[in-house]
Amino acid sequence: MANIWYELLLAVLAVWRVTHLLHAEDGPWDAMARLRGWAGDGFLGSMLDCFYCTSLWVALPPAAVLGTGWQHFVLLWPALSAAAITLERVRGALRQEEH
Repeated sequence: MANIWYELLLAVLAVWRVTHLLHAEDGPWDAMARLRGWAGDGFLGSMLDCFYCTSLWVALPPAAVLGTGWQHFVLLWPALSAAAITLERVRGALRQEEH
């Protein structure tokens, strides 16, 4: 049972980290900034401009791997996205308090 919680925690943190990297960071050698520039204003660009949208797509692979069936996957996918969004909102609130 503890292994399930460990995997869930890892998935949540990984979804937040990758989403934040794609959405808000320049990345190593400005790779993420170039990726966002390359994506432009189309579908991919608008997806990367929105943390919520990006987290949904980033959560898809871990949900597919961790989901134990299609019903579990259908619930886990938005749940991982929601967890990443919650972490981002908490991070934003904490940064607001600093200023």
